[in-house]
Amino acid sequence: MKLVEAIVRKSKLDAVRQALHEVEIDFLSYWDVKGQGNARQGLIFRGIAYDVNTVDRAMISFVVRDQNVDKSVDAILKSAYTGESGDGRIFVFPVEQSYRIRTGDKGDDSLYNKE
Repeated sequence: MKLVEAIVRKSKLDAVRQALHEVEIDFLSYWDVKGQGNARQGLIFRGIAYDVNTVDRAMISFVVRDQNVDKSVDAILKSAYTGESGDGRIFVFPVEQSYRIRTGDKGDDSLYNKE
């Protein structure tokens, strides 16, 4: 099992969710995050300086079986791509164990779809 976390543009969140749905990843968590990259810039509006180095992003997180990692990552890569700096990042982490609280299932059986 793997934990996949992706940080994407907020404007691409719906496209990423749809792409994941198409590869049968329907159970995920997402939330708004702020980040800072290499770009450094400021904005002056009516004589007041604003820091625009932080950008709003969405973080998506879900656990999948090992055989579903590649298709999940590919779906995110294709749907979040704009070709501009700041498209985001994807991280994949190993998951030692997973439990479904309601049934007590553990391991791959605790995940949302039986394969």
